[in-house]
Formats: sequence, C-alpha cells, structure tokens
Amino acid sequence: MHGHLKPNNLKLKTFPMTLTELRYIIAVARERHFGRAAKSCFVSQPTLSVAVRKLEDELEVAIFERGKGKITVTDPGMKIVEQAQRVLEETNKIRQLCEQGRDQLSGPLRIGAIHTIGPYLFPGLIPDLAEQAPGLQLAIEENYTATLSEKLKHGELDVIIISLPFSESGIETAALYDEPFVVLLPSSHPLSAEESIETSQLQNESVLLLGKGHCFRDQILEFCKECGHSGVLGDSIQSSIEGGSLETIRYMVASGLGITVLPCSAAGADKFSRRLLQIRRFKGEQPQRTVALAWRSSFTRPQAIELLKRVITSNLMGCVKKINVIH
Repeated sequence: MHGHLKPNNLKLKTFPMTLTELRYIIAVARERHFGRAAKSCFVSQPTLSVAVRKLEDELEVAIFERGKGKITVTDPGMKIVEQAQRVLEETNKIRQLCEQGRDQLSGPLRIGAIHTIGPYLFPGLIPDLAEQAPGLQLAIEENYTATLSEKLKHGELDVIIISLPFSESGIETAALYDEPFVVLLPSSHPLSAEESIETSQLQNESVLLLGKGHCFRDQILEFCKECGHSGVLGDSIQSSIEGGSLETIRYMVASGLGITVLPCSAAGADKFSRRLLQIRRFKGEQPQRTVALAWRSSFTRPQAIELLKRVITSNLMGCVKKINVIH
C-alpha cells in the first residue's frame, strides 16, 4: 500500500548519553580546558576526553573546537551545553523534591558571598545558624558577583549574598539592608579634623581602591569619579593595592599611605588605636549599597532561605539599616 510505512522501515535513532557526560561538557565549556575540566569533575583527563568525544560521535556534531592550547565552543555546541545545564537543573529538582518531605534545615547548604560582604557577615552569621539549625552543613565561598551568579545558575551554589542591582533570569532576590559608605583615614590626616566629609574633598586625595571586577569599586566611582586616579601614589603602587582586599587596604591606610572609602561594616577602626585611624561619614545624602540574597526560583528549600533572611537581619551592625519588606 502506498502512503504507509512498514514498521520495520521506521528506525528511531537513540543517544544513550549519560548525566555524567553532560556534566563533562558543561565543565569543558566553563573551563575552556580539558585538564582543568577533568580536575573539577574529579576524573582523569583521558577519561573525560574519551567521554566527550564519544558523546560528539553519538550526536554526530562537534561540541568543541580543539586548537593548540585553546578550546572553543561551537555554535551548535553552545546550544547543547545550555540544554545540558537545563537537564541537570531539572535532575536536581527531582532530588530536591525527594528531600521536600525531609527537614529543609538539615543537610548541605552552599552559600556564596562577594568579597566585600563575606568576611564581615559570616563571623556573626555562622554561629547563629549553627544554633538555630544545627543540622545545616554550610559550604561557604567568597568570589566576584559574576562568578557567584554563574555558579548559582548552574546549581553549584544554593544562595548568594550580593549587592544590588542584580537581575538574572530564573533568579529571585530579597533586599536585606542598606549599608552606608564611610571614609577611613589616618588620624594624622587633615580631613580627620572634619566632622563629616564632602565627596569633592576626595578629588585631590590618594584614594586606595580595590581592583577592577569588584562591584564595590564601581559603586565608589559612581559617586566619586575622581577617586579612580592614582594621585601621588603612582600607577605601579595603585596596581599592587588593587590586587589586595579591603583588609589590606585598611592596613595601608593605618600606615599612612592614603585614605579609602569602605562599607561601614568593613571600616573596623575599632581594631586600631584612635591614634592611627579615624572614620568619617559623608555630608548630605549618604552613598550606600543595598545587600540582598539571591537564589534560584526552582530552589525547593524555602525554609532555609527564610532562616538566612531572619538570622542576617537580626544581627545587623548599628551602622546599617534593615529593609522592611511589606508582604
């Protein structure tokens, strides 16, 4: 009969791919290097390379272009990697759904925070979380906003603590508190005689800043564009400073190398003698940042998120202002 196919003539091609192979191609796409990808997956490089090549052969498409010391993702490969990420996310949902009937406040909770928040928030946060939810096992990471965002989207972190604005598809945020910026300066500095400081007074000063990539640096330069110049320090000294941390900058201020602008929680002048450091607020409208939690909309442990909100906002320093959300 015409117009009909016999069952034996219809063959469906199947691809027996595994979740492990999907994890491998995601790792290679992220690292752009087979060796580093293998290390991140805790397997040998030959094992990972063979598995990736096997998947490409089964799909009959090149996911990666392999050059001398360089790996790039092909156009079809990019779509495959994005779909693989979605598949793994859906797989994690199955695990999380199985855990919903269990205690949401027990087991691992992976928390990330940007470098300018973590060191000042975690010391008070961790003991309180341990007391209120002793079953929680916290895995903590400090990193740049962009890195934390990617890890959150890929399911490598459960919740991150960042500074707004922050907007990503499939991610929810909750503002926690506003934190003003303050000026930290040596006690011997002429500006220490002022009760508060105008932004314009920083223009001719050597203002020590974090390096590019830190959102806090960008926030400072938004209200004080002139703070980005090297001043009397010179570019080489400023470059070495930018590779450090807020703690490093604070010690340099204490040594008299310059002044800086810090979130009030990081000012820490109490750790030094008043003979060394002074803190001054800005005149008029206070420059500040809004600190928030961010988590995937699909995350199935809302009680853990609520606990984090409650513990963080119940232990705020006196210099910050809690944001009261009206439901």
